Amino acid sequence: MIRAALPSTLALALCCLYLASCSSAYYGALEQVGIEKRDILVDRIDDTRDAQEAAKEQFTSALERYRSVVNVEGGDLEEIYDRLNAEYERSVLRADAVRDRIDAVEPVAEDLFSEWEDEIETYSNPDLARQSRDLLRDTRADYTELLRAMRRAEQSMDPVLELFNDQVLFLRHNLNARAIGALESELGNIEQATAELIREMERSIAEANRFIDSMK
Repeated sequence: MIRAALPSTLALALCCLYLASCSSAYYGALEQVGIEKRDILVDRIDDTRDAQEAAKEQFTSALERYRSVVNVEGGDLEEIYDRLNAEYERSVLRADAVRDRIDAVEPVAEDLFSEWEDEIETYSNPDLARQSRDLLRDTRADYTELLRAMRRAEQSMDPVLELFNDQVLFLRHNLNARAIGALESELGNIEQATAELIREMERSIAEANRFIDSMK
């Protein structure tokens, strides 16, 4: 059992070393042109905030489309389905963009804090070392709050997407007045889930703005 595990363990170790070397080369190239890890982190948080703003707008648009479908009287049901499905697919893309942006933030933050800790050990002045350690502690605490807010916002998208997906699938195979009635019965749930999504997005965006301001 131990022998069988060795190759996979070695492969994992080599993979980690390779990724570490890639990260070092990436940071090194940027630092040569005056871009520090701190700047990269702020830039990625800024990108995440923008992705959340775009997602919030898209989910709001999808809800409005859903309402218009529920309130429709007559019309081409296939066209109605196509429009609702298009809103759903755009929402999925926006949600994926938010997840990707958040995932891109975490490794940079970890690398920045690790480098910061290492640098504190090189101070010859104990007062400056203490001040830097206190600042690191506060920055890490602020970042932890930000990450929690971003992840809550990310998770709030799932219930809305699941509700939309169910209704789009149902409508695809039931293009009739009964299907429209079924959509109407779920409107309240979708409105509630979307309202919660918007609240979490706005909290996360506010946390991102506070963190960015604190890093300037």
